[in-house]
Amino acid sequence: MFTGIVEELGTVAAVEDQGDAIRLSIRATTVLADAGLGDSIAVNGCCLTVTTVDGDTWTADVMQETLDKTSLYGVRPGDTVNLERAVTADKRLGGHIVQGHVDAVGEIVSRTPSEHWEVVEIAMPAALSRYLVDKGSITVDGVSLTVVEAGDDRFTVSLIPETLARTTLGTRQPGDRVNLEVDVIAKYVERLLPFTGAVPSGGSR
Repeated sequence: MFTGIVEELGTVAAVEDQGDAIRLSIRATTVLADAGLGDSIAVNGCCLTVTTVDGDTWTADVMQETLDKTSLYGVRPGDTVNLERAVTADKRLGGHIVQGHVDAVGEIVSRTPSEHWEVVEIAMPAALSRYLVDKGSITVDGVSLTVVEAGDDRFTVSLIPETLARTTLGTRQPGDRVNLEVDVIAKYVERLLPFTGAVPSGGSR
């Protein structure tokens, strides 16, 4: 489990094509301080397993399923990625509960700068809209963010200077693809409603 608080920006060192998978090598410092084989590290919001550690570089095997459903497809050496280690029980939950299981790939639509923050509009598959609410949580490329306005097929977030400086969202441009993970609590609530007899807003029995 993660919290969506990016610990550092890593750099893709190598991408080895293995046919139905890739072996991804990433340079990092902070996340390798206590990393061991089998540990989980989120890369742009995708939970990956450490398979080797060599100095300042670690590797992970990325299966075709992950490539098909996340923006890790097409990643290249030199690309910058958001990194976060799995949370431990003694850490503050600074963001929200993040599983590292990407629900869909969205696309940056626009960026509107302000004096102290920047509003970013992101398109998403309409099927995810039911999980988003104004002031709710969403993970974008592994970053825990608060939804400003939730629409039918897009939403907006406000990025503070800290987020702009310390994550890849500071450089993402319109047309760029981003990984989206909705709040897992919303999915559990939806799953449980039919068993409680409750009717979602706008629904009928």
